Amino acid sequence: MELTTVWFIAIAALWTGYFVLEGFDFGVGMLLRVLGRNEPERRAVITTIGPVWDGNEVWLIVAGGATFAAFPEWYATLFSGFYLPLFAILVTLILRGVALEYRGKRDELWWRGRMDVLITIGSVVPAVLWGITFANLVRGVPLDNSFEYVGSLGDLLSPFALLGGLTFAAVFVAHGAIFLALRTTDDLRRRANALASRAGLIAAVLAIAFLWWAQALRGETASIIVAIVAVVAFAAGLVANLRRREGWAFLGTAVAIGLAVVSLFAAMFPAVMPSTLDPQSTLTTVNAASTPYTLKVLTIIAGIFLPLVILYQSWTYWVFRKRITVDPVPLSSEAPSL
Repeated sequence: MELTTVWFIAIAALWTGYFVLEGFDFGVGMLLRVLGRNEPERRAVITTIGPVWDGNEVWLIVAGGATFAAFPEWYATLFSGFYLPLFAILVTLILRGVALEYRGKRDELWWRGRMDVLITIGSVVPAVLWGITFANLVRGVPLDNSFEYVGSLGDLLSPFALLGGLTFAAVFVAHGAIFLALRTTDDLRRRANALASRAGLIAAVLAIAFLWWAQALRGETASIIVAIVAVVAFAAGLVANLRRREGWAFLGTAVAIGLAVVSLFAAMFPAVMPSTLDPQSTLTTVNAASTPYTLKVLTIIAGIFLPLVILYQSWTYWVFRKRITVDPVPLSSEAPSL
């Protein structure tokens, strides 16, 4: 197998890991004020992702770095053409991270309420924009003969792209609700379980429509099969959730998200950014790649360090695997003085 193909698979695996792990983070953030009816419940919701959310974002950093190193032309075209949505993702992720870290630094309700708003925005906006971004990668964008993006922001907001944004957000909500049902207790667990069933039905309809459209645009037999298995896994996760088997339910939605992302990358291959203007302008794994020597060095480095990262993160999830209880929290409701 050529190293360009190896690194395409590696980058697809990194994005898959990111969406599986950060997906429930986003879902929890979107549901913070929906399931958290009071401050103790909201603190419990935040605590479920407190030890792991920043580790989950490492997958995004590594995916971006790997793209820059292995496929610099892809990286340059992607970040120049998608500058505004990617910048919005970056800003909202920063705000979300700050809010998660600083939410508990003050006891006033008004302070925590403002941090909750930032967490919600920082979860909704990236989820929707990542869906729009990946939908456009599958559909294709206007590239000229120099592989430069020559479209406008409006070109990124096609009906298919908007469906992708809604689908990503809805699936992450269901994924996050199941995660909360898995990690919490008592009434909060029951409400998360019930919400996961309702949100899951909406997400399933959107996911079927989005994956069908994506495969109709660019899919082949292998990617279509993977997409079908993803839908089956998601349905199995919803059935397990109905039976209050949250562990199996979470596994089902995690596998479904992972396979759905794999199906999108499989549908694209060997293209990394298809051109809607001229097939000759399409960026592929060959014309977007670094030199063979660079790819060889990257392969050695990744072979050494990536297993260590996976082992460390697996250990983190094992250590913080226990359910979170809702405990009373002393608070001050005083408004800030002028």
